[in-house]
Amino acid sequence: MPVVYRPAREHELERAEQLVVQSINDLTQRHGFGKMASLRPAHFQSFSLRDDPDGLWIAEDGGDIFGFAFSWVCGDLWFLAELFVAPGQQGRGIGNELLARTLAHAETKKATRKALITFAFNTVSQGLYVQHGLLPRLPLNFLNISRDTLLNGLQNASIQSAALKATDLQHLSDIDAHALGTSREKHHRYLMSDSGMTGFLLHSGDECIGYLYVNSEGHIGPLAVTRADIMGPAFQTALKLAAEQGSAQVTAFIPGTNDAALKIAVDHGMRITFPMLMMSSANFGDWKCYLPRNPGFM
Repeated sequence: MPVVYRPAREHELERAEQLVVQSINDLTQRHGFGKMASLRPAHFQSFSLRDDPDGLWIAEDGGDIFGFAFSWVCGDLWFLAELFVAPGQQGRGIGNELLARTLAHAETKKATRKALITFAFNTVSQGLYVQHGLLPRLPLNFLNISRDTLLNGLQNASIQSAALKATDLQHLSDIDAHALGTSREKHHRYLMSDSGMTGFLLHSGDECIGYLYVNSEGHIGPLAVTRADIMGPAFQTALKLAAEQGSAQVTAFIPGTNDAALKIAVDHGMRITFPMLMMSSANFGDWKCYLPRNPGFM
């Protein structure tokens, strides 16, 4: 039977994420990194499907899911969160067909900036994206450290933090407009509804200077500040708050141009575990002021 391409449905998202995990682990094992992905509930995919169903696509053959693509739009920014083809099904043009449908999503929403995060070693996918005008722009790296090691050298945070409230949304939108050039208010609403996430607004005196999130597993991000010169103290604060979650590990996703966060991370003994790459249709954002959450959320 020919492969059918159609919009994704809510009840299929868990199966689609199983394909994503299988595809990631197949790729990372072939490149010597071992298994990197584990199956998680498809909460963000489900949220995005309800918000904008045009961004999620399935490729199927005889009831089997062979490919999945997921993109979201905020303002004029289109972001490809996931595009994966099942192991053993590559080379059939499935990725090209799914990408064409997600790019049509960008056109429908009149997005003028397009971006994605992919594996730094996946040159096949990079070649596909380059053909569509998405060029390599920014190296990103996952870093981690054991909580016990971090606590041994952790310094006091110099920035005040307070738990996020729903009334802080305008502050968050203003910070994102500076760091990324667009508001992500709907994504903050999603993060605030996630029981596994804790958000903080950062202050210096009476001035609101940024925000950060940490999850129950000790992962930092997203984190954004209004000025590059306060990223170091903000990340120091994030490390302290992440360590307080009690998880065995503390992790972060840091752009290669963010010298302040990288210096703090290295000074505390964090180590790079996984290299990734941002590709986009044009340069955007001030990555000295922003740390992504993960490759799908940005």
